[in-house]
Amino acid sequence: MLKRLFEEKLLLLAVLTALLALPLEPLLLGHGRGIALVAGCVLVGAIVCASMRVAQHAELLAQKVGDPYGTMILTLSAVLVEVVILAIMMSNEASPTLVRDTIYSAVMLDINGILGLAALMGGLKHGEQRYNDDSARTYSVMIMTAMGVSMVVPEFIPKAQWQLYSAFTIGAMVVLYALFLRMQVGPHSYFFSYSYPQKKRGDQATGVAKVNQTRSVAVLVAGVVVIGLLAEVMSSTLDYGLQGSGAPPVLTAIVVAAISAAPEILTALRAALANRMQSVVNIALGASLSTVILTVPLMEAMALYTGQPFQMAMTPVQTVMIFITLIVSAINLNDGETNAIEGMTHFVLFATFIMLALLGV
Repeated sequence: MLKRLFEEKLLLLAVLTALLALPLEPLLLGHGRGIALVAGCVLVGAIVCASMRVAQHAELLAQKVGDPYGTMILTLSAVLVEVVILAIMMSNEASPTLVRDTIYSAVMLDINGILGLAALMGGLKHGEQRYNDDSARTYSVMIMTAMGVSMVVPEFIPKAQWQLYSAFTIGAMVVLYALFLRMQVGPHSYFFSYSYPQKKRGDQATGVAKVNQTRSVAVLVAGVVVIGLLAEVMSSTLDYGLQGSGAPPVLTAIVVAAISAAPEILTALRAALANRMQSVVNIALGASLSTVILTVPLMEAMALYTGQPFQMAMTPVQTVMIFITLIVSAINLNDGETNAIEGMTHFVLFATFIMLALLGV
């Protein structure tokens, strides 16, 4: 029993932080912006701790069921964390561009940050790393279509017609995701898998036998609840602490995207260093697609329910960065092999994204 509690120390730390933060929220907001900002940063750290445990148990379940179901569990758990945080922050009257900026930041983090760093480090260690190029092409075209429909076209929709187009967007994303799921778990599931040496399968089988599914599901549920409670306080303290600080407007969105991406970064890096690039491609591109295709309809549904539209159309700079990213991704991931140079090109794009955010562009 004590051993199991020790294994969940990160989640217990997050629970303790939530129990302290909830009753102390008025106090944290009443002692100046400095205290509120420090509290907000501590709460972000606690949310990351909880999301790490959620991701680790999702990874255990993923090992149990294998690809492509495993990758689907990993990406859905990350998107669930992101949606919970976004929904709570938007209910607290956050910036109307928060959803758009978070989705944009998540795609930049997943494709350029996670994929770029993993391909760079894996390439330096192993040289060329092989994967199934069918998966990369499928993901790329789905991401471009979903982002074009939900985050480019809205720029040209009259404000009086936002509800109609919002309902259309929800329907389009649901249809896209339904078809994608059928491909991922149906007759085209081989698109998202790659055959590795037998010894790797043996290692996986050893780990699968130790998975306690009931415990993992329970921790997943508990982790999401704790994240929701922490996000409630984090939203108010971080917003108040950043007021008048001169911080770039997109910073909050980057924080939300980074919270959900943090566990994926570790998982992808472990896979790349183990010469399992297929897992990296599935995690990075799968997380990007899930972020767009699931977050958009859920948040649009929230907008329709409240009657308050979000600003979903990307800025010109964001649009250019997204399309450069997807074009580079389509070229790099077209031959079934990655290398350090391809990883570096994505990582340079990630550095550009950070620089533009710091410049407030």
